[in-house]
Amino acid sequence: MNPLYIIIAVLVVVLIFVIWYISTSNKLNRSVIKIDEALSGIDIALTKRYDVLTKMIEVVKGYAKHEKEVLFEVVKLRSNMSLKEKNEVNNIMDENYRKINLLAENYPELKASENFKTLQQAIADVEEHLQAARRFYNSNISLYNQLVVTFPSSFVAKKKGMSQRDFFEASEEEKQNVKIDL
Repeated sequence: MNPLYIIIAVLVVVLIFVIWYISTSNKLNRSVIKIDEALSGIDIALTKRYDVLTKMIEVVKGYAKHEKEVLFEVVKLRSNMSLKEKNEVNNIMDENYRKINLLAENYPELKASENFKTLQQAIADVEEHLQAARRFYNSNISLYNQLVVTFPSSFVAKKKGMSQRDFFEASEEEKQNVKIDL
């Protein structure tokens, strides 16, 4: 066999491997970008949620016409906030939302207010948007994790130092059944 054919065959195999490696690397990089985008969507939804809840607290305070302490921690969402910190922020905001609803139950005239009804609908919309952002994030995490653990893309992921990422999960409190007293 001609040595030139062997060299050409080896070069073709190496070229195929290089093209595959670059393609797989780019696919992993695109997955990371999609995850970052989805995480940004959660940030946006949490910021919107914060804004709506803050406005709702002001309506509740103003409408009740007496002092009722509603504690609300100021949340500064930053791009460097970890997933664990975002889960903690989510839990704090859930607790404050429950406090607002309890206060509204104690003041029937507040529940009848058009402003309160409008804000209630806004909160429902914000919560749906937040849930959609979480689902989008987890979907991207799932696709990324599949690439990281399945062969042959796991080979490239390992070479690039990539590992599986955590899903956005509900807290234990959020997993409990909701108690409804009628």
